[in-house]
Amino acid sequence: MQEMIDKLGSMAGIPGWAVKAFAIILAALLLELVYRIFIGHLGRLTGKSRHMWDDAIVYAGQRPISLLIWWQGLVMAARVITPHTEVVAFDPTMLNIAQQLGLVVAATWFFFRLTSGFEKAFVEQRRKRDEHVDLTTVTVLGRIVRIAFVLTGVLTALSILEIPISGFLAAGGVGGIAVGLAARDLLANFFGGFTVFMDRPFSVGDWVRSPDREIEGVVEHIDWRITTIRKFDKRPMYVPNGVFTNVTLENPSRMTHRRIAEHIGVRYDDFGVLRKVVEEIRGYIMNHEALDTTQTTMVHFDRFGASSLDIMIYCFTKTVVWTEYHEVREDVLMGVGEIIESHGAEIAFPTRTLKVDMAEELADEIRDNIISSRRSRGGREDDGEGSNADGSSSSSSSRSSSSAGKVSKRVKTDEGRDTREPRGGDVGGDSEGDA
Repeated sequence: MQEMIDKLGSMAGIPGWAVKAFAIILAALLLELVYRIFIGHLGRLTGKSRHMWDDAIVYAGQRPISLLIWWQGLVMAARVITPHTEVVAFDPTMLNIAQQLGLVVAATWFFFRLTSGFEKAFVEQRRKRDEHVDLTTVTVLGRIVRIAFVLTGVLTALSILEIPISGFLAAGGVGGIAVGLAARDLLANFFGGFTVFMDRPFSVGDWVRSPDREIEGVVEHIDWRITTIRKFDKRPMYVPNGVFTNVTLENPSRMTHRRIAEHIGVRYDDFGVLRKVVEEIRGYIMNHEALDTTQTTMVHFDRFGASSLDIMIYCFTKTVVWTEYHEVREDVLMGVGEIIESHGAEIAFPTRTLKVDMAEELADEIRDNIISSRRSRGGREDDGEGSNADGSSSSSSSRSSSSAGKVSKRVKTDEGRDTREPRGGDVGGDSEGDA
């Protein structure tokens, strides 16, 4: 083999060691090409299987092994060149270190991708079986395993490079204090994300809201620093994870039932049939197939309202789906309205009855005085007293107008007064402004 390489080199005018190095690189190229064809064929075969785990293994080894083939080929070619050059990069010790680092990098990358593949396969397998998947738990476990592999690879690489880990950790501790002081918010968000992963107050796909902040929507993604929430108007909201350690959070997605709490009022005129109406509504609610009567269920006459007799309805639906809940709520309210109507009663609306008492006797008395005064002064027709009569008439007219104005004011005042008469279903109301 060596003689063949030397002959080829002499024929081409190239040193034999250069031909040998080129042959090693060419062999690595061909080997990597064959591997790509093989892994592509293997991927098509695993794609037809009903198991997802073999797909994860093929995905994990696709790129790291290609990298390993090229890395080892270059190192072997460099070993051939080493005796014929004085470049420091081709030193045997450096090449040994490079070869070991290549193995570590390829292995770390392989296990990193294998973890991601297993995570994806697990989720798809559960969804294929229509089983519940806690994406938050799966995600955090996958990240922890990947971080463990990366840390193992880094520590192994430091050991190969003969870097003392103790000194590195000590330097990292001193630097960590400075970094911690300079990046408090970043670290707060990081540990807030860790708290979310551990406590799991919500998961991906949950509807969350906070009464302390304007936070409400569906969780789309949970990262180490921020959580992405899609609001109901479809705008994304990016919330730092540190916020969740300081606010009260509600998770309506984890409710077991949805509540219907209503007050429905009937007229005061329908008090005679109120008991029958309440009893029939109670039976309707207790027998409704969409309501869970094992929960607190109440139907009672609750209070005498300002303009109605109020019936309280308190119950829980079996469904927690928002759209289905409103369908059940609509059906319940329509049924209650039909029961009230079947008894000849009506649903009340705010009403007010005002009684205006006119002081008719006082108005008649003043009117008679004005007429008699005009008659007593109308018989005087002499010229000397005509002006006086005219003046008297004017004065009388003024007094009459004044009296009429007073009557008008008095009558207007009586019209504005709110005198109520508690009868029937009409309940009057008064205010401080009524006189």
